[in-house]
Amino acid sequence: MGRYDVNVLGFGDNVVDKYEHLNTMYPGGNCVNFAVYANMFGAARSAYMGYFGNDKEAEHVIKTLQEIGIEMIKCQQLDGENGCARATLIDGDRVFLGSNEGGIRGETPFVLDQFDLEYIRQFDLVHSGNYCFMEKELYKIKKAGISISYDFSDDSTDEYYQEVAPDVDFAFCSFDGTEEETRERLRWIVSLGPKLACASRGAEGCILFDGKQFYQQPAEPIEKVVDTMGAGDSLITSFLVGYLDRLKKGCNRDLAIRESLAEAAKFAAKICCIDGAFGYGKRYE
Repeated sequence: MGRYDVNVLGFGDNVVDKYEHLNTMYPGGNCVNFAVYANMFGAARSAYMGYFGNDKEAEHVIKTLQEIGIEMIKCQQLDGENGCARATLIDGDRVFLGSNEGGIRGETPFVLDQFDLEYIRQFDLVHSGNYCFMEKELYKIKKAGISISYDFSDDSTDEYYQEVAPDVDFAFCSFDGTEEETRERLRWIVSLGPKLACASRGAEGCILFDGKQFYQQPAEPIEKVVDTMGAGDSLITSFLVGYLDRLKKGCNRDLAIRESLAEAAKFAAKICCIDGAFGYGKRYE
C-alpha cells in the first residue's frame, strides 16, 4: 500500500532516450515517467497504458517497467519501431537532438473503447501530454468522469491549447517568460477550462494558478545536478499525487496546494541527481 491513497494512470508516450555521448539508452517518455515517479513517490496504484514497438528499444522499456512493478495490462505491442529520442547532456542539462516522432506509436492512433474506459474508471487521474497523439480521446475520459492532467510542455501553440485545454482539469507547461508574463499565461490557460494551471520555470521554480490566487514555489537547491531529464515530469507527478491525496483526506485546497508544491520541489530535486529520467541505462551499439 502506498503512502498516498491515489490511483493514477499514464496514458500515452513511452520512449528510450538515447544519450549519444554515452552510447546508453534510458527508458522514458512523459507518461511512462509519470507512472514510474508515482510509484517511486508512493501512490497506491500506478499504471501505464500505450503502444510499444517490437524492437530492442521497446523490450528495454517493457522489461524495466516490469522490474519496477508498473501495471501494463492495457498496453499493446505493435510491429515497428518504438519511440526513440536522441539526447546529450551539457553541464547536467539535457539537450534533445531529435526523435523518430513516436515511431510506430505516432502512426497508429490509440482509440479508447468501452472496455478501456471501464478500466480507466478505476483510477483517480489520467495523465497525458502533447507528444502522446491522444488529444482526440481525452473527451471520452472526461465524459467517463475521470480527472485529466496534461503536460503542454513548452511548444504547444495557442490554437493547440484552445483545442485541448477544455478537456483538461490540471494543465502544466514550461514557460521562460517574466513572472508577470507567466501569470498572464496561467490566467489565460485557466480561462479555457482547467481547474488549475502550473508553469515550471527551471531554476526559478514554478508558479501555479487555481483560478483565484497564485502560488509560487522556489526550486529546491541541488548541490550537484547530474541530469535534468524528468525534472518537470517528476514535479507534475508528485504534486498531483500529494494534492489529490490531501483533498481525499479533507485538507482545504489552499493548504493542499502549498504543501504539495513544497513536497514536489523536493522530489524533483532528487530526480535531478539520477542519470536519465529514472536510471536503468543500457548500452547500445
